[in-house]
Amino acid sequence: MLTVFLSTLTPKFYFALTVTSSFISGLIFVFEWWHFRKYGTSFIEQVSVSHLRPLIGGAESSPPAPAAFSAGDNESSRQNMPECKVWRNPLNLFRGAEYSRYMWVTGKEPLTYYDMNLSAQDHQTFFTCDTDALRPSDTVMQKAWRERNPQARIKAAYQALELNNDCATAYVLLAEEEATTIVDAEKYFKQALKAGEMIYRKSQNCHSQSPQHEAQLRRDTNVLVYVKRRLAMCARKLGRIREAVKMMRDLMKEFPLLSMLNIHENLLEALLELQAYADVQAVLAKYDDISLPKSAAICYTAALLKARAVSERFSPETASKRGLSTAEINAVEAIHRAVEFNPHVPKYLLEMKSLVLPPEHILKRGDSEAVAYAFFHLQHWKRIEGALNLLHCTWEGTFRMIPYPLEKGHLFYPYPSCTETADRELLPTFHEVSVYPQKELPFFIHFTAGLCSFSAMLALLTHQFPELMVVFAKAVSTVSVMGLAQVSLEFLGILRSRVK
Repeated sequence: MLTVFLSTLTPKFYFALTVTSSFISGLIFVFEWWHFRKYGTSFIEQVSVSHLRPLIGGAESSPPAPAAFSAGDNESSRQNMPECKVWRNPLNLFRGAEYSRYMWVTGKEPLTYYDMNLSAQDHQTFFTCDTDALRPSDTVMQKAWRERNPQARIKAAYQALELNNDCATAYVLLAEEEATTIVDAEKYFKQALKAGEMIYRKSQNCHSQSPQHEAQLRRDTNVLVYVKRRLAMCARKLGRIREAVKMMRDLMKEFPLLSMLNIHENLLEALLELQAYADVQAVLAKYDDISLPKSAAICYTAALLKARAVSERFSPETASKRGLSTAEINAVEAIHRAVEFNPHVPKYLLEMKSLVLPPEHILKRGDSEAVAYAFFHLQHWKRIEGALNLLHCTWEGTFRMIPYPLEKGHLFYPYPSCTETADRELLPTFHEVSVYPQKELPFFIHFTAGLCSFSAMLALLTHQFPELMVVFAKAVSTVSVMGLAQVSLEFLGILRSRVK
């Protein structure tokens, strides 16, 4: 009967059959791709796990419930997804002494226009006020901060100094952009400090007279804090680390309300260079708090301190045999916490990816923040024996703990989906931007794509060689039926022998 049925089929039937199967498999493939792009999972796999597995006796696996944000925000606050806010890099380099020197040597521009434009906006916000029109030198500097050409900015700074030799912001601009060494930058900043302290004292005496005087005091405070911070960074770069630490501590005590400037991150890096780990822990205890925004510097420094207690004696083979001790568990959990906050950092610390100069602005949890952190902290991880080995053995385990897709977080808010776009604007074009999460295509997307391609190829061959494909289809059908019959006969023979 099968032979008679196959002999009655025409090439048109085989062509229609392959075209229909190709069309259906193509629809399934398109739907699977759309579902994966929207929800991060395969629809077929999701149905099989949710509905078919319980029917055949398997246990339904449900993702772990997400913990609260870093220690306790309520559920309503978790509904508000954090936006991709760009922050000033606390450890940004000097334009003239570092970024420009890199460009002279390599011929590559380390800063993007977007990044420099953000810096120009920062300068106009921090270093100008409404009363600048009353002072000719400040009027010139107000225009200087808006200039795009570096030489035009430097020329304007010298014009401001000709009008007023105590123009602190003019010295700041020259220190940032004209100085070609850190030593020269420090000289300019010392002149800026002298002028800035004098102006700041004058503003303090008359700040209550009018709102304009209050605005001027805020501006003069910003200038003074900026200059002191950059002087501390100059001391750190020139090897006078204890002096830098003292300057940073004094600055934090003098202006405690300016915590949003993240001066504590400069302090953490300097203390790590001194290997003053007890002091580092004291700073972390104060700033690793739920009321303050987290950063890679906070999370990874906390992980480094806990890894330091166990990394020297840690061995993956030994740990797998005897299990992890309490201290090792704490270190691993700290690494998982840090990796969940910023998953880009480990590849830079483990030197699996090359570094570039950090940008002047960073996106928290993004590749730009990872570059900025690893650029300064890689040496501190290398200094502690076994710390990088512990990181290498444990960091990838974080991704098995985080619910997937990442609509839910584990210890932090879900990972923002806008980081890749912002990082591409902040980082130079010659740098390969790290992207997270890299979603791997599920098996059924590959399967349906292959099925669609195979059936489409059969349809094309059937259209081009109808007679040959009919013979091939009949031969395959006959072989399949004969093979099935042969297997059935063998099974019956085995069954009869066992019955006897």
